[in-house]
Order: sequence, then C-alpha cells, then structure tokens
Amino acid sequence: MENYTVNSLTLQLEGLNVSKEYLNPVFLFIFFSYLFIIVTNVSIAILIFIDKNLHQPMYLLFCNLPFNDILGNSILVPRLLIDMLRPPSERLIGYHECVIQAFTSHMFGTTSHTVLMIMAFDRYVAICNPLRYAAIMTNKMVVKLTVSAWGVAFVLVGILLGLTIRLNRCRTMIESPYCDNAGLFKLSCESVFINNVYGLTFTVVLFTASIGTMVITYTKITVVCLTSKSKSLNSKALKTCSTHLVLFLIMIFSGMSVITLHRFPQYTNYRKFTSILFHIVPGSLNPIIYGVQSKEIRKFLANSFKSKKVRPLC
Repeated sequence: MENYTVNSLTLQLEGLNVSKEYLNPVFLFIFFSYLFIIVTNVSIAILIFIDKNLHQPMYLLFCNLPFNDILGNSILVPRLLIDMLRPPSERLIGYHECVIQAFTSHMFGTTSHTVLMIMAFDRYVAICNPLRYAAIMTNKMVVKLTVSAWGVAFVLVGILLGLTIRLNRCRTMIESPYCDNAGLFKLSCESVFINNVYGLTFTVVLFTASIGTMVITYTKITVVCLTSKSKSLNSKALKTCSTHLVLFLIMIFSGMSVITLHRFPQYTNYRKFTSILFHIVPGSLNPIIYGVQSKEIRKFLANSFKSKKVRPLC
C-alpha cells in the first residue's frame, strides 16, 4: 500500500531495478564509467591549468564542462551504485538530500546547454572576427561568460525546485532511479499545474535558445568559410567547430531520448537507464573528443610521454 504520511522527511527511491543475471554487468559498467569520467575530466582540467599554452578562451570556457561533468555525476552515481546493492525496501533518502540531488541533476543538464552556448559564441568570434578576437575575448569576458552560464542555470533551476518544495507531500515513493524535479512534485496531492507549466516553459526556452544559438552561429561561420579563400581559416573552423558541434549533438540526443521516453510509460525501465546514460555518456565522451581533436592537448601529452621515455635512470 502507498504511504500517505504528510511531509515525511524520509523518502524511498525506486532505484534502478535490474535482474540478478544483469546486476553485476550493469553495476560494473556504471562503476567503471564513473571512474573514467572522474579520471579523464580531472586530468583535462589539471592539464589546462598547468599548461600556459592552453590558457586560451576556448580551453578556459571548455573547463566548465569537466567541472560540470564531475559535479553532476559525483552527486548521482555513487548513491545509485549503493542503492543497486540494496533491496528496494532499504533505498531510503532524506528529503533535503533528495532536493540537493534533484537540484544538482537539473543544474548538470541546464549548464551543459549554457556552457555550449558560450563556447559557440567564442567560436563565432574566432572565425568571423579573427582580428578582433583578442580584444573581445579577454579574461574579463571569459569570466563574464562563465558566470552568465552558471548564473542563468542556477536561477532557472532554482525557480524550478522552488515551485516544487513549496508543495505539501502526501507520498514518499520517488518513482525514479534518482531524485529529480518530476519525482519530487509527484509526491504532492496538491495541484501541480504551475509546476508543469513552468517545467514545459523551462524546457522549451532552454532548447530553443540552445539550438537557436547553434543554428545562428554555425550559419554565420559556414557563410564566412564558404566566402573565404583562406585554407588555414577553413581548416581551423573545421577542427574546432566540429568538436564543439559533436559535443552539442551528443548532449541534445541524450536529453531528447529521456524526454521522448517519458511519453511512453510502457518503456519505464528504458527511460530510467537512459536518464542515467544522460549523465554518463556526455561526461565520458567530452574529454575524449576534445582531447583527440585539440592539437595543443595532443602536443602536451606527446611531449610529456616523450620526456618520461628519455629521462635518465639515477
């Protein structure tokens, strides 16, 4: 029977229900994916920090993604792995911890969009206004763009969760592998019309702004490349913009998959696993794609390995 305790401070997570035969493979997949995310993203961030050649706006703005991937996955994945090893009746979580997890989860998704938007602006200035790039993309501008990306996400998600925590709760079961806004407001027996309206508006505005920014910037970049006879400019645009575009497409595809599966209740288990992949896949691929495509990062790594090989033995 469903628990109708009013405003209980202890909630129960449905978690990720996996059959015994698949429990170990799924657990190990998520566990090693998390380790890979932490190691690669921390390494990329440290690399950019210590190498002065990488102290460029493009890499400094990209640093927001590793930080976002580490934060978003660290709040979610360890708890998820622990719950997988527990029986369903013991998957309990405090209400305040659940709110923090939901806030972090939505911050992760929203910030992924806003960071890629400011990176698109950087690529636009670099390709379309190369002579003014240094004057426009100063350290002060990088800080402003970074603060804007995180600030906008914080305000949007803050309102989203604020509308939810105002509701009284009459249920305790979170029907999701982890806490999110939808799982929290479904605990209420009050009207959630405002929550649904804001949530839909939030999603439409975010996706419209994100996709619109990409379409406008890449259209202008394409026009410049097609009208320019400079092979070096076209080569630079192809390398840097293709990397950024691939990251954006991965993030959009992951997010749209979760939203689409929400419309099909019969695929609940697929939706749950896809919602986890939404965190894991971009966090795993972002450092690989950027690291492989970046000439500066490849050069730094090559020099590092080369110096280790020729180091004399004492």
